[in-house]
Amino acid sequence: MAVIALPVLVQNIITNFVSLVDNIMVGQVGTEQMSGVAIVNQLIFVFNICIFGGISGAGIFTAQYHGKGDHKGVRDTFRAKLIICLAVTLIAAGVLFFYNDGLISLFLHRSDDGLDLLKTLGFAKDYIYIMLLGLLPFALTQAYSGTLRETGQTVVPMCAGIVAFVTNVTLNYILIFGKLGAPELGVQGAAMATVIARYAECLVVILWAHTNKKKCKFIKGAYRSFKIPKALVKDIATKGAPLIFNEVMWSLGTTTLVQCYSLRGLEAVSAMNISSTVSNLFFCAFFALGSAVSIIVGQLLGAGELDRAVDEDRKLIALAVAVCFAVGAVLFLAAPLFPSVYNTTDSIKTLATSLLRVAAVMMPLNAFVHMAYFTLRSGGKTIVTFLFDSVFVWGVSIPVAFALSRFTGLPVLELYIIVQSLELIKCIIGFIMLKKKLWVQNLVTKEN
Repeated sequence: MAVIALPVLVQNIITNFVSLVDNIMVGQVGTEQMSGVAIVNQLIFVFNICIFGGISGAGIFTAQYHGKGDHKGVRDTFRAKLIICLAVTLIAAGVLFFYNDGLISLFLHRSDDGLDLLKTLGFAKDYIYIMLLGLLPFALTQAYSGTLRETGQTVVPMCAGIVAFVTNVTLNYILIFGKLGAPELGVQGAAMATVIARYAECLVVILWAHTNKKKCKFIKGAYRSFKIPKALVKDIATKGAPLIFNEVMWSLGTTTLVQCYSLRGLEAVSAMNISSTVSNLFFCAFFALGSAVSIIVGQLLGAGELDRAVDEDRKLIALAVAVCFAVGAVLFLAAPLFPSVYNTTDSIKTLATSLLRVAAVMMPLNAFVHMAYFTLRSGGKTIVTFLFDSVFVWGVSIPVAFALSRFTGLPVLELYIIVQSLELIKCIIGFIMLKKKLWVQNLVTKEN
């Protein structure tokens, strides 16, 4: 678990710390700039999750083929990931390029703080046009890094993340504030720094994989053709399509929830941005353990060690919940420190602190839900995870948020608390599903 989870944890911390530093630096320029960047990042978040969902369907089989020792099977799943990533990137780039104005405007609502909505829209558009150049390297990085992690090479993606971190923070400082003779570019500088960092990260994982073919046996002949066995295509489609659809619908659902909160004004968007950026840094604890569950349990299922898979899954879930109690306590106590470093209004800082404390209290519940999701996914129960995840968001969370945001005068904090408390229902559902052991199955017993 440590061999797999710790490098993933470090990489996740680096990735989210970069987002935090990026956020803080842009926040020093002004609230409108920070809000514009936050709205664009919420839209790009949908793309990121779509890539994650797209490769996760094939990743289920990657982990199990690796556990079986079938390098050809791993190579075929890697090819499938590349094709999926290219398709998702082309669609996302088209949507974000041609429809960005309307999408950004959905989050712009007047508030009592007198923030300029037109300026916010302008900053958002300046940011998004540059960020589009970073979609492809991000997608390729996920295809390579996901396969490397699923085949036991977790340190390389971590090192690539460190390179991206150093590149991004250094260029942020230079380009946002105009240091070392560079022009002061503000939000455009932040976008340039992020895009360059993504290319650097992508280059590291690609070069390492292609120069270490003994450790990455799947890479040999990976580009010789893109032929994938029909049986595997069918299996990935069967198991992966619900997963892709789930991730798309979940990310759209999360973005819709943010849009509901945005009806309380631009200061709500700014406070939510600060809260989510900081809390994601702390959420890395269960994100990494979720990856460990997906890989460890998937490999054990592929190797036919079903009883051991059940035992290790139970222990990993208990560990994740215990760790998140401790991490949540730290976040709760440290909550006021993070908003104080932003150049924004006192009301936004106070609201962000309260939102962070709600997130801290919810961490153990979120950890259990996250681990249950990855457990069910590792056994190929993707339709169940779709019901567990996306159907819940669209069938329960969004109707509640939509009704309360439009038909009541509830402040955004109370609205957020009510919507977050609905996670308790998912915890109960997840516990029942795990108890029934619906996920315990070997998916790669037959040759593809």
